[in-house]
Parts: sequence; structure tokens; C-alpha cells
Amino acid sequence: MVTFIAKVADFLAPAQIIDDYTRRYAYGTDASFYRLVPQYILRIDSLAQMRQVLALATAYKVAVTFRAAGTSLSGQAITDSVLIILSDNWCDLEIIEQGKKIKLQPGLIGSQVNQILKPFGRKIGPDPASIDTCKIGGIAANNSSGMCCGVKQNSYHTLADITVVFADGTLLDTSDPQSCDTFITEKPELYHGLLELARQVADDDELSAQIAHKYRLKNTTGYGINALLDYHDGIDIIKHLLIGSEGTLGFIADITYHTVVDHSLKSAALLIFKDIHHACELVPKLAECSVAAVELLDNKALLSVDNHPLLKDKLDDLPNVGAALLIEVQTDDEHSLQSKVDKVRQLLADRHSDLYLSLDFSTDTARNTELWNIRKGTFPSVGAHREKGTTVIIEDVAFAIEDLAQAVLALQKLFVEFNYDEAIIFGHALDGNLHFVFTQAFASDEQTSRYQRFMGAVSELVVDRFNGSLKAEHGTGRNMAPFVRQEWGEKAYQLMLDIKALFDPDNILNPGVIINDDPAAHVKNLKIMPQADDIIDTCIECGFCEPVCPSNGLTLTPRQRISVWRRIAELKALLADTSLAPKLRQQWQLQLQKLKKDFPYMAIDTCAATGLCGMRCPVGINTGEFVKAYRQHTIENSTLKRQLSKHLGNRFATTQTLARWSLSALDKTRSVVGDKAISSALALGNSLSKGWIPEYPGVMPASEKAIDAAELNGGSGKPGATKVIYFPACAGRIFAADSNAEDQRPLPVVFSELLQKAGFEVLVPDSMNQLCCGMPFSSKGDKVQSRSKAEQVISALNEMASGEDFYVVTDASSCALHLDKQQESDSKHSLKIYEAAEFVNQFVADKLEIKLIDEPVMLHITCSTKRLGHEQHLLALAQRCSNDVKVPADIHCCGFAGDKGFFTPELNANALHSLKDQVPENCHIGVSNARTCEIGLSQHGQIAYQSIVYLLDRVSVNKNN
Repeated sequence: MVTFIAKVADFLAPAQIIDDYTRRYAYGTDASFYRLVPQYILRIDSLAQMRQVLALATAYKVAVTFRAAGTSLSGQAITDSVLIILSDNWCDLEIIEQGKKIKLQPGLIGSQVNQILKPFGRKIGPDPASIDTCKIGGIAANNSSGMCCGVKQNSYHTLADITVVFADGTLLDTSDPQSCDTFITEKPELYHGLLELARQVADDDELSAQIAHKYRLKNTTGYGINALLDYHDGIDIIKHLLIGSEGTLGFIADITYHTVVDHSLKSAALLIFKDIHHACELVPKLAECSVAAVELLDNKALLSVDNHPLLKDKLDDLPNVGAALLIEVQTDDEHSLQSKVDKVRQLLADRHSDLYLSLDFSTDTARNTELWNIRKGTFPSVGAHREKGTTVIIEDVAFAIEDLAQAVLALQKLFVEFNYDEAIIFGHALDGNLHFVFTQAFASDEQTSRYQRFMGAVSELVVDRFNGSLKAEHGTGRNMAPFVRQEWGEKAYQLMLDIKALFDPDNILNPGVIINDDPAAHVKNLKIMPQADDIIDTCIECGFCEPVCPSNGLTLTPRQRISVWRRIAELKALLADTSLAPKLRQQWQLQLQKLKKDFPYMAIDTCAATGLCGMRCPVGINTGEFVKAYRQHTIENSTLKRQLSKHLGNRFATTQTLARWSLSALDKTRSVVGDKAISSALALGNSLSKGWIPEYPGVMPASEKAIDAAELNGGSGKPGATKVIYFPACAGRIFAADSNAEDQRPLPVVFSELLQKAGFEVLVPDSMNQLCCGMPFSSKGDKVQSRSKAEQVISALNEMASGEDFYVVTDASSCALHLDKQQESDSKHSLKIYEAAEFVNQFVADKLEIKLIDEPVMLHITCSTKRLGHEQHLLALAQRCSNDVKVPADIHCCGFAGDKGFFTPELNANALHSLKDQVPENCHIGVSNARTCEIGLSQHGQIAYQSIVYLLDRVSVNKNN
């Protein structure tokens, strides 16, 4: 290993080789219930680097494992050797034949690809539940399918071409005839070896029939040996064997898919039956009606979400054998859609007595989204309500449709037998694909033994009784590897051994996954889930939070923060054992020291704490709240920090003046000594002051001139004008407009004048310069000052409103969110405080005559806007101003996070590293609705970002003028 790493270091930069314990442990976490800590992590930038690394791995017999998003559920993305992850350089794509095909690198997220294909009315075939998180590399390597995908639209069946790097670094691009010819010449043993295996299958009628039967169902158990039956050309066999191979046969460098139609019209219904037999016997008939999806939910699955508004108080008498079918039909024209709906209704015409509850077909998008939320909410519900210290396990099996009802009942009996009382079943009924979810602890031998015995019973039930698939779409991984031989039998399993030997003779690619002769492999290296903190204990480590986290790729993601904190708690508990062997104690003490040393920066200082992770989390964890609690604990244990925070809050007008003075002084100094000297001085100050002095991020805004309320008050002059109470956020009062912006007026002036232009009378609190919503203090962990400042603002606004029905608005989305959250926690207050974009879009824009500009506008939708649920208002407002609004697909949070852009500018830089490349050459306008976010956006986008109200003011006049 040492020599291998030394050789790798000859061409990889130091930052690409990760060897510190904290990050190694963090990357030892995926969505499965296994944990292995890699010795090294290599972050690969290019195809050339990948080829070199694999050639060296073969030469030095070093095992490597590829990892995409880490959302796999069966332990196929972890290792105790070398873990290979990809940098952001692996996100290229090529649209072919007007979207009928698309060539994708493995780093792209599935939902991003579908968004790119949307204008063409197309999408990729696979639609896994994790599509907002999982990456193309993982989708292909696991042959993921999903709710509407079925079998025919999975990666195997929609594959056009593939580029693969083999274990020894050999490259094959199946779309390039020259590459294919070269490969056949250089690797004849692999090419002709596969042809010989295909011949063996063709000559064995029994084996051929077995393979055909198995792949009539969804099946991802073992290798996709149907390729040996379906194809006669060696290149075709190779590329299809790579699908579902879980990184054990080669690295997928890119994949070209045949895309499928993304139908524009959809209608859905939820039918709840008194007896699961009635539900299941309908499924084959529904398949004949060309329905797109049929999702089955058993009784316990339904009861796990019975608090959903569409089901509340409606399931009290649901029989124990009850079950539901969620049915969706899709097409592109109204007549065809109605025809499909009518066919389904005809099937139900004489079955009304079988129904317990029917939510009939509708094309109402909002209603249907809620139906799907019922289905998607079952898994999180189990996760959120599980006993602390347990993990959530989700398995998926497949049966012939005619066996579906009996299979569900048989699985339910196993749950009773093994005391999995919380277990639920749901699945893709059209494919006979059932998921079952249960909770499990692995803290004792008895708990592990129960799981082992249960999985043995499941395998016997699926294979011996029903001749089904042990894995339908989640991949074999480590969990089902010991059962591959049982499902397939000796002849088929030998084929798989031969395939592995041909592709990877030295067994360096993800060893232990798919092929594993250890009968107890599925109960080794199990993940312990110690209780660590009430806020995060329900985390199931799925990784759904990671794509929206601005520190992803810089330090730790929310999942990794939680994983590391759990390890700290676990080590503390282990070290409390006085009987520990000295060597083990020393090892664990060293690990704990490293984690505790790294955690403040990696997990706390570089967390934006904006809460987007909570919106993605299936069990609703806002890791930012955990981080704020940690910061709160830090403040509570520091008299100096507490007193300083209190001083700044109590004298906020002075604080504001000091901030403006500091910006002005910095600007003057910079003009004399230059950016480099300022940057070095502030970096030193930041280090010496332990973070109290900000760094110089490269672009510091000028200070805004002092403004008082009298300058902003006013109206249209018309009698009876509608009154608006306007609270200017402190950021707009402190930071001037970007120096490159065309409009240099202060934000409060622009917004006030815009409101007056639309005929409103503007009222601003006289004490505005002493007011702050409290968000900056909350971010620092000072709940006392945060609450105090918020209450001051709310009291001042309530006093101005004096019980009258005035509109109340602020110009920063973060302020609106924080004040909204504060009022939620205090029943005394019920003041509706609008955020600027929401208010202007609903009540102001229609009073103005707007002339659209024919030039692109970059729009950043802030975290707080998303958490408020107001994205549509900000987007609609931008689209009222420009006919070409660009919203970067991969930027979810700017990472400036109030003042993080000043104190940890690397977080802002990491979050916005791709922004500049997404700004069109002819674009000079950027808009958002939070002044501090706009500072970082301007720097990294290299165009001036301002509040959306500037743009609207520029393109509008009063309709009555």
C-alpha cells in the first residue's frame, strides 16, 4: 500500500490523496448498515488519472472501490482499502439526436439530467427514489430502476454505449469502432472468454430457461448474465455486463442512454382495498391497461402515514389484511389519458364492495403530488419513529405477479415470527417488486443473530417457495452476496465466477461485493448507531442531504457531520470501559483526539446552517440546528463571547455604524496597500483572534451611507393609498451596491421608491437602525440575543400596525424566515411578514407596466426563500422582468451564510465554484433577495448581483403614468 500511494502521489496533487482519520471515517459511511474505514481516499480529476491509478492498483495488488453518491443500500460503496471518489470534473454531457440519446459522465445527478432533457420531452429511463441525490455512475453500476421504470426502461435496456476502464487501466469506448478493435487485439482473453461463456449458455437449454425466467422479473442479484443470452457480440456483452456490476468489473467513465418519453399529462388515484388479495389480483389486469405505475402499500405502510391530510381519520377501521394501490396513467393528449382512466374504472366497476376507500383519478398536480408523498412517506415514517440506537433496513425482492398476495402474507408472517412488529411492505406491483422496511440494532450478538436468522428465512421464502429474486433493484452488495449461489444454483453461479475472473483476475475491484463465499459476510462490519444527540439521532445516513450542502467537497456534509459526531460519542463510551486492553485504548484515544481536533472546523465552522439539508432529509433533520446548538454551547461556556454578543445586540445602531466605518477604512487602506497585503493581514488576524476577525474574501463591498426612516417614508400622494410597513434589513443598510452595478442607490431607497411608484404609502420604523431580526445572532448560536432582537422587531412592527390591516414587508428573505420562525415559537405574535419577492410578485407587479428586457438574467434562489416555500414568487418575478432567466442547476446554497463569506470564504468559494462557467457571455445582470448572498455571488459569478427589486424598478413604470 505504501509503495502504491507513493507512486500515485507522482501524478495526483496532495489534496487528491486523503489520509486523515476524520475524513476517512466520514467517507466510510454510505446509506447501508455496514461500515468500513478506508485507508486512503483518492479524489480523481480525469480519465487519464483513473487509468493510471487502476494500472498501479493492479501492479501492486491494491483493492479499490468506486463511490458515486453513496446512496446504495447494500454495502457496495465502502471499503477498508482504497476508496475512489470523483471530483466535480466528471459532469460533462452531450445531447444527441434532439434528446433521443444522451451521453453522460458519472458525476451527474439523475434529476439534473432529467431537468436538462425536459425541454425535449424526454428523460432517462431509471427513476430511483433517490434520483435527486444519486449519480449516473451509481444508477448504471447498480442497474437502478424505480416506480415508473419497470424492467424495460432500466439502464440495461436503455443502454446505447459505454466507456469503461478495466482493472489494469485498459480503456474501451464501445461507441468507437477503432477503440473496440484495439480492445479486442489487446484483451483477447476477455473478449473471447465471454463469447465462450455465451456459447455455453446457448448450448444449455436448462440454464438458458432459468436465466430467461429470472429476468422476466426485476433482478439485480449477482451479475447480469442475461447479457450472455441476449447478445452475441462480445462488445455488446461487455457493456451490458457492466450494468449492475457494482464497480466489481470496471469503472464506468461515461454512459450513453436511449432516453424515454416524459409524458406531459398524468392522472392518479389511490384505491384502498379491504383485502390484499383483491388489490393484488387487479395488478395483472392493470398491466394490460398501459398504466405507468402501480404502487402497493400494505396495512402497516398505510397506517404509518395515516396522519397525512388525505388519510387523516379515514383509516380507523382498516382491516389488518387491507392494502392500497396507487395508480398513475400517463400520456401526451387528453383523449388518450381519459381513455386509459376509463379502462381502469371499468375494471373497478364491479369491485366497489372490495374497496375500503377510493381517492379517484384526477389530473390535479398538487393533489397527485400528495398521493405520491403518501407513498414516499412510508419509509421515512419508519425511520423517524424507530427506537434510538437502531438502523433502518430496506430490502427489496421480486415475485411473479400472480404470487404477489401470497408473498406479502408470507413476509408478514415472518415479521411476526422474528418480532419485527414495525415492519412495513410497499413496492412496485407491476413488477412484483416488494420493498420491506424494518428497524434493527446490531449492538449485541443476540440482535445480530436475529437478523441473520431472519435473512436466511427470507431467502428460503423468496427462492425456494416462490422462485423469486432476492434483489430486484437495490443491488447485491455485501448484504445479499452470501445468497447469490442459493438463488442461482451452481451452474449460473459458476458463470458469475468466470465473469469476475475474466474482468478482474486479481480481484482488486470492490472485493467482497456480489462475489463473496463467506456465508456470514452480511453480518460483518455492521454499523453501530449510538445515541449522540436528540436532534440527529433519527438520521438514517441516506445521504439525501448532500447535494444541497455548500461544504460538500470542502469538509463534511450533514450526513458526515452526524456520522463523525456519532463516532465521537461511541469512542467516549468505549473508553469508559476500564478493562480495555492498553493497545486498543491507545488506538481509540488517538482516534478520538483527531476527531475532536478536526470537528470544530470541518463540521461547525464550515457549516452554513441554512437548513436546506432538512428539506431534503426523509426524517426531517435540520443538521444546521445541531450545529447551532453546538455553537450555543460554545457561547455559553465563554463569558467573553457572551458579553461581546450582548454588547453588539444592545447597541445595534452603534454596531451598524462601526461596521460601515470598518468597511470604509478597509476600502481606503486597500487602495493604498493593495489586495494582497490586506488579505494577508486579515488572514493573520483571523487566525490569532480564533475567528473573531474576518478574512478578506477578495471582494469586499463598500459601506452604505447612513439612512434614516424619514428618507424612506412616503407615498404616491393619492388619498387612501394602501399602507405598507417596510422593515429594511440590516445588510442593505450596511453594505452598498456592488461597485460594478449600474444602479448605486441604497437598497432601502430603491425598494421604498418602487413601492411608492406602485401607489403604496410606505411606513418605516423610526428605530430601524437599532433593529435587527436576530438571524446573525442565531447563526452564531446566541439564542438569547437572537430571540431578543427578533422580539424588538416584531414589537416595533406590531406597534406601527396598531391592529390595522397593514401589509408588513422586509427586503431580505433570511429576515422574513427568521421572524416567521420566531413567531411560530411565540403564540402571542401572529403578524404576517412578507418577504420582498413574495410581496412584490403578489401585490406590486400587477400595478406596474413592465417592459421585459431581451437579455439573460442570472437568478439565485436563496436558502431562506426555499425554506419559506416562496421559490415560485422569486422566479415568477424574475420572469416578469426578463424572457431569459437562468437558474444554475447545481447551486443550492451560496455558502455566504450571513457572514460566513467573510470569516470562512472558502465555504462560499466551494459552493459557487461552478457559477462563473454558467453565466452566459452576454449576461451582465444577477438578481437575488439577500444582500450578503449577493456579495459572494458577485465575486464568484463576476457579474453584479443585486436585489430583484432593482431590476423590477428598472423595467417598470406606474400603469397610470
